[in-house]
Amino acid sequence: MAAVSPERMGWFRFYFDDQRWEWSDYVQRLHGYQPGTVSPTTELVLSHKHPDDRDQVAATIDDITHTRGALSSRHRIIDAHGIVRWVIMIGDQFLDEHGAVIGTHGFYLDVTPAERARQDLVTARVDEIADNRAAIEQVKGMLMLVYDVDAEIAFGVLKWLSQEHNIKLRLLAEQIGTDLRTAATGAIVGKIRFDQALMTAHQRLLRPGGPT
Repeated sequence: MAAVSPERMGWFRFYFDDQRWEWSDYVQRLHGYQPGTVSPTTELVLSHKHPDDRDQVAATIDDITHTRGALSSRHRIIDAHGIVRWVIMIGDQFLDEHGAVIGTHGFYLDVTPAERARQDLVTARVDEIADNRAAIEQVKGMLMLVYDVDAEIAFGVLKWLSQEHNIKLRLLAEQIGTDLRTAATGAIVGKIRFDQALMTAHQRLLRPGGPT
């Protein structure tokens, strides 16, 4: 997890018996309230949990209330203004003067920027994979049509050429696709031209200034 600045941290306390919460000024602002304007209860706490996370957090709170455990969770909240934030709660038990466990206390960490960066990275990677697959699938279809083979064999040809010439599969597929389309538009369209395009595509990629 990326480092969290102190400005994105605040404390909480939760008393088991009366289901009463205390929030630091920061945690109140994190939930969209001005400090001193709200008295948090379990009902209010749960009302701010993202619908997809609410049941899990509710079950956790119910469990620690009965087991006198500590509250730790990673989930989303929705503040009073409708803004979604990712938070981590790290807690421990706290005791009364007689040593009895009366609640849990700890910290809220706002990890929204790090989570958004992670999600952006995942989205970019998914898009990249989709683009890669699009190029590969397109050329597989061309090979299936030209050579009357099934998808497994067509992919095997691409994979072999990629490994044989040590070129990334996507780059090779893009070049082969370009070459096969060019071959198909010539005055004489025959399998020999397709064969030549397929077997020499790597040479055009390995030229100085070409993709690597």
